[in-house]
Amino acid sequence: VVPRYVLGGAGQVPPSEKITLAGIGMGGQGTEDMIALQKLPKVQVVAVCDVNREGGGYQSWYWSQGNERRISGRDPVRRLMDELNAKQQRSGQYRGCKAYTDYRELLEKEDVDAVMVATPDHTHAAITMAALKRGKHVYCEKPLTYSVYEARQVAEAARKAKVATQCGNQGQAEDSARVTREIIADGAIGQVREVQVWTGPRFWSWPAWEGRPPETPPVPDGLDWDLWLGPAPVRPYHPAYHPWTWRNWLDFGTGLLGDLGLHKLSTVFKALNLGHPVSVEASATKLSTETYPLGEIVRFAFPARGDMSPVVLTWYDGGLKPPRPPEFDDDDVLRDVIYIGDKGKLMGNRLIPDSRMESYKLPPKTLPRSPGHYEEWINACGGGPPAGSNFVDHSALVTEVCLLGNIAARIDKKLLWDGANLRFTNHQAANKLLRREYRQGWTL
Repeated sequence: VVPRYVLGGAGQVPPSEKITLAGIGMGGQGTEDMIALQKLPKVQVVAVCDVNREGGGYQSWYWSQGNERRISGRDPVRRLMDELNAKQQRSGQYRGCKAYTDYRELLEKEDVDAVMVATPDHTHAAITMAALKRGKHVYCEKPLTYSVYEARQVAEAARKAKVATQCGNQGQAEDSARVTREIIADGAIGQVREVQVWTGPRFWSWPAWEGRPPETPPVPDGLDWDLWLGPAPVRPYHPAYHPWTWRNWLDFGTGLLGDLGLHKLSTVFKALNLGHPVSVEASATKLSTETYPLGEIVRFAFPARGDMSPVVLTWYDGGLKPPRPPEFDDDDVLRDVIYIGDKGKLMGNRLIPDSRMESYKLPPKTLPRSPGHYEEWINACGGGPPAGSNFVDHSALVTEVCLLGNIAARIDKKLLWDGANLRFTNHQAANKLLRREYRQGWTL
């Protein structure tokens, strides 16, 4: 007797037609990514990898309900994947998902079609490049890379590999992102000359001391700390770095601009056909040699593109916000990106004030709607069109620009950017921040 799931049939995809997937980085977001991907009929998760066997304190996002802390690591997620597989196959049990500590061993032993990467920022590029060099389709959480140089290298490797890629800025797949682009293309606010983007204060705790932690507690059982450090310089383990607040630290994270920039700027880049800026400058609060600022304002200047006017894009974070638009009604609050045109203003996908939106007729749906962020990638893996945040056409460029802002926050000068040649033309010290030297044993 051959079970139906082996042969296919109504509601079933036979194993021979499924995309085999391995997940690398099984923290809070990596777990959510794997759950979402495993639920797709065309996907079969066969392996997971994390430097931590099992532990608590991971952040898990449920945007409609807030967030919670959870137990995660390679063993809990392996068990979870087996449970989901068993339910899908209606077999009651499944023991097919393997667990690895080192991603290099996984890539050596597992002949998978695709890889999902959700490690801390500082290891994204090394792992993604290793997968691309083996011809794997890759989904990588945002930001795509830790450094500007890495983003350029990853995009080029993805172009040569001719595989399906997608970055983890899920909002780019929403209908609202298409509506914003269609309104701007309709000329509702005329030529857009300025964009104001903001996000709230940091949602991870700030260190209680200046500089690095003074204590050196033992490494938790089951955690390979040296492998967690990856290409970053060696330092003692401390819970201030793992599993959650690594985002604070210059050696590991990319701050709020790196973390949320691709989410916030993706639609802006697509709507306005932005490329490389010509300059970037910033002001920041509480600068440190170890941690990212508490808040920053970054101003990017983009040149004209065809018949589209030059644009100044200003980023605010850490609780800093742009001025309240004079067009606001009394009860309006800042909720989204503000596009400022010579014929009006748009907040997200709504003209302001409300009376302007009420009298406006939405343009036809000229842009194709997304089947879903993860579905875009899986369809591309199967030969469909490129995903909306693929490395080559979109996410590498936006990542580069976000990371330029982090450099500007550390340099008290307006920086002139030559995107084609990957260099600042007026500040050699800033050029040294475009890439990091990997420690011995690590390479792209």
